[in-house]
Amino acid sequence: MSSEEGKLFVGGLNFNTDEQALEDHFSSFGPISEVVVVKDRETQRSRGFGFITFTNPEHASDAMRAMNGESLDGRQIRVDHAGKSARGSRGGAFGAHGSQGGYDRYSGGNYRDNYDN
Repeated sequence: MSSEEGKLFVGGLNFNTDEQALEDHFSSFGPISEVVVVKDRETQRSRGFGFITFTNPEHASDAMRAMNGESLDGRQIRVDHAGKSARGSRGGAFGAHGSQGGYDRYSGGNYRDNYDN
């Protein structure tokens, strides 16, 4: 779990920002073990977010506080702990839709399907 504690999510990236640029901007906070800019599988174009893993979770927290809302390559970035932001937003956004009655946009069904006799 220690590597997860040192892992940061970085969103709002310029599509031209690569791993090296990301590492250069965050390396002053401490040693980094991994930098990933997430890319589209088909086009290999950046999807505008990535992850940075610091070897020390305290360095990750320092970087998060200092860099959240800062400008990187002309874009304001959002920096948060990877585990918290990713799981929290996914659970809230998708968790409730599948279990409720009525229209379910993910199943492709008609909103009247649940009311037919």
